[in-house]
Amino acid sequence: MISELKHGQNGSGIYLINNVSRGITTDGRQYLNITLQDKSGVIEGKKWEIFDGDLDIAVKGNIIRIDGEAYEYKEKLQMKIFKIYKVDQNSVDLDSLIISSPIPKDVLIEEFKAFWNSIKNEDCKKILDEIFAKYYDKYIDYPAAARNHHEFYHGILHHSVSMCKVAEQVAKIYNDVDRDLLITGCMLHDIGKVYELSGPISPSYTVEGALLGHISIGMAIINEASLKLNITSEVPLLLKHMILAHHGKQEFGSPVTPLTREALLLSMIDDMDAKMMMLDKAYKDVEPGEFTDRIFAINNNPFYKKKDE
Repeated sequence: MISELKHGQNGSGIYLINNVSRGITTDGRQYLNITLQDKSGVIEGKKWEIFDGDLDIAVKGNIIRIDGEAYEYKEKLQMKIFKIYKVDQNSVDLDSLIISSPIPKDVLIEEFKAFWNSIKNEDCKKILDEIFAKYYDKYIDYPAAARNHHEFYHGILHHSVSMCKVAEQVAKIYNDVDRDLLITGCMLHDIGKVYELSGPISPSYTVEGALLGHISIGMAIINEASLKLNITSEVPLLLKHMILAHHGKQEFGSPVTPLTREALLLSMIDDMDAKMMMLDKAYKDVEPGEFTDRIFAINNNPFYKKKDE
């Protein structure tokens, strides 16, 4: 298991290639950067010699077997890869290699369906029913990102359910919040990622994702559903605004800034949940009383992990 490796240990085994790129040494020789993954995490690997056939085997998303050794470089554990071998992709249990949500899938689905069934606003419910009739399977399995936060199996589901839990409490505190509209926004804010990302295994950005982005794709999905349903209320307009504004600022990718109470709350809840997940990830490898590495997406700050009581 990657999470259990120590400096100097034999790291040979079967891994999923999370990412791969080529580099050039100072003396002009090519080498491979291979990010290896199992269900416990990822580790950066270096293969300093490229042999015939290596480039055909070392492909993002492939499962490979390696001969390698873990070592520490600049206080970071890496893998020195001596040799890579082709593996029958159908002979390996993917569950041993895919990083999943820390909350079991069946628990997340139960919580998700409870929120879905709790919606009383007829137009919100119709839109949810129409969209999930088409995208439910991908929504349940897809990650919420290729990196940074919720970049694991069932990531969209985990992220959306967590946001719904926060939204539920916020709506109890602020009486003027449209609870159903806010919960619906939490459930649908990342629906565009079922097109933006390639899939649940070693996700990368699709051509459509790179050209359009999940925000505009999500708005188009809601627009398509509401037109099909012939909804004449303000609900589709308000939901589309929430999707377009959920990154909060135009410099963060939102075409517009939040201009309704629910849109503002959605953007803040989304930002909070994403950053809490980034911190969870950073704290995993940090002892109590120490700081994390700088987290670029949170003002490039390091964060202190409080000591155990």
